[in-house]
Amino acid sequence: MPNQIIELNNISKRFGNRSVLENVSMRLEQGQITTLIGPNGAGKSTLVRIVLGLIQADLGSIYKSGPMRMGYMPQKITIDPTLPLTTLRFLQLAESQASKCRSALVTMEVDYLADTPIQALSGGEMQRALLARAILRHPTFLVLDEPVQGVDLNGQSALYNTISRLVEKLNCGILMVSHDLHLVMSATDHVICLNQHICCMGRPEHVQQHPGYTDIFGHMTAVYSHSHDHHHTLQGQVVGSEHTHSSECEHD
Repeated sequence: MPNQIIELNNISKRFGNRSVLENVSMRLEQGQITTLIGPNGAGKSTLVRIVLGLIQADLGSIYKSGPMRMGYMPQKITIDPTLPLTTLRFLQLAESQASKCRSALVTMEVDYLADTPIQALSGGEMQRALLARAILRHPTFLVLDEPVQGVDLNGQSALYNTISRLVEKLNCGILMVSHDLHLVMSATDHVICLNQHICCMGRPEHVQQHPGYTDIFGHMTAVYSHSHDHHHTLQGQVVGSEHTHSSECEHD
């Protein structure tokens, strides 16, 4: 069984008169990818900020099982186009040792971009550079906000597979925020559907059939399951076989 690393108990948050989160309870575990989905305004970003310790909840508590290193990949980042900044130097702004930065680029399979201006990267390359930056200090817990934004379909599949391998390589837990309900379902262990409160949670294929999910997103025709026994190339080709996990969905 995975080791629990973060537990949220009855978290509530308001901004002025507006309730953003109501009685949210969830566990984030080592060696597991948890994906947070929900419509715009569901409170996903607020929940992420609470998990990262950037803001405090009004009510509820957070338990963390000892000290941990947190890594964060933002949804996007704005860089002055006139700034002379290579991809390697971009990472060195967060970690001065070039060897560690190069190692992170190797892990993300973009070490060939070390001397490329950061402004010249494609959407997929930029997301991999941001993820390389997030893993520089070998985090025990990694938060990814829309990690495949701006990436084409084949690139999304390859990037999700790389994220799955990070769990094993770093032995970390991952909280991933996404609006991409198709591919993300095949690249996660546990799904939490949020709309101010938790509508449902559980394995992806069971969440898709839950009334709390279908009320928000409608019925999806395909069934998606998570597997670690195959991988995708950067071109999106599948290598290896697939294995389907059974799961259960809980209603909160």
